[in-house]
Amino acid sequence: MGVVSLSGANWPSWRGPSGNQVSPETGFPTEWAWSSKGPSKNIRWRVELPAPGNASPIVWGDRVFLTQALEDGAKRTLMCLDRSTGKVLWQEGVEFPGKDPRHETNPHCAASPVTDGKIVVASFASAGVAAYGLDGKRRWLADLGPQKHTWGQGSSPVIHGDLVLVYHGPGPHSALHALDRETGTVKWKVALPEEQPAERFDGFSGKSDGMMGSFSTPLVIEAAGRTEVVLPVANRLQAFSPKDGRKLWWVDGMNPLVYTSASFGEGKVVAMGGFFGSSIFVAPGGEGDVTARRSFYERRAKKHRIGSPIVLGGHAYLSSTDGFAQCVNLQTGEMVWEERLPATGGDGATWASMVLSGDRLYVVNRSGDTHVLRASPKFERLGSNPVGELSNSTLALSDGQIFLRTHQALYCVAEAGAAR
Repeated sequence: MGVVSLSGANWPSWRGPSGNQVSPETGFPTEWAWSSKGPSKNIRWRVELPAPGNASPIVWGDRVFLTQALEDGAKRTLMCLDRSTGKVLWQEGVEFPGKDPRHETNPHCAASPVTDGKIVVASFASAGVAAYGLDGKRRWLADLGPQKHTWGQGSSPVIHGDLVLVYHGPGPHSALHALDRETGTVKWKVALPEEQPAERFDGFSGKSDGMMGSFSTPLVIEAAGRTEVVLPVANRLQAFSPKDGRKLWWVDGMNPLVYTSASFGEGKVVAMGGFFGSSIFVAPGGEGDVTARRSFYERRAKKHRIGSPIVLGGHAYLSSTDGFAQCVNLQTGEMVWEERLPATGGDGATWASMVLSGDRLYVVNRSGDTHVLRASPKFERLGSNPVGELSNSTLALSDGQIFLRTHQALYCVAEAGAAR
């Protein structure tokens, strides 16, 4: 059984139409270049953004959406752009007089929006979760209370049927919420307190100093004849029923700080912690504590990971924050290959998640280089495409076009013969 699928060429969430960073399309460009002084290759348009941001763009029909903080979070907005021209069609949001903490590299509004083609939902942390129509009119605003963590926000909302699933964390009020899609009222809530780790992990003192918590986005999967909501949190990988929030199963062994979101494919859930944290491969399903069912468990990963993995052909493909691309055997956890990717701007670190089209992996580093790799047990780099601007965002792929967000601009990349 696969991940719950949405529709065709749209890219409705930062993880794509199936929640696994995989496009059902092929034929996206593998080469492009941007120059402000002369002709650019395969750049359809470039639009300046008003402030830096880490959230990824999403695409539905003829529109592109992204979240954008203004005035260091005093205004938290959702932008809608025309995908043909990049023209801003509307920008709506909420004002927030408070002062949520954040890391200097993580601007407010770091959560990416999500849409089902009828509403667009954005999580603004302590300022609430807001839903808008495609016309920009606000449908509802749900106040879930404060969301405060030393490093800010990262988890994005997910639309599942008539529910909007929101992990409102990390921080002392961390909880998984299911909101009514039509009204924003809370249907159920599961508190997920950030427990102190049972042991000291590398870099962790066990104190509440910001070095705990999860920035993961919930993952909805179909497995063992039922629907599950999978979420890694501090010290544990857990699954819940979307009907009522009942905890279905859990696996111990996550480290106290988790950046990546879980992935699912070929019968395995793959979850990885941050800051040299643990890696867990486990079949979903079951009831209660299924820690003993882990098919692979690594207590200390050698690399620090933010980007979420892609599962394909018996392997998990991912990038580490120090600029390495990795291919891991899904059955044994063995590292099949690990290669450092070049960086034109000197910063090869990678915050973005890989995306997949056919057998091509695309991943952006913090220098703004998009590397194209072969999804294969044999390493092959097909190209590197610099734009010369810092980027921490994951690409969106739709109808032959690639949408790239940097701290300065939003790009639409497409070959001359692309349909749109």
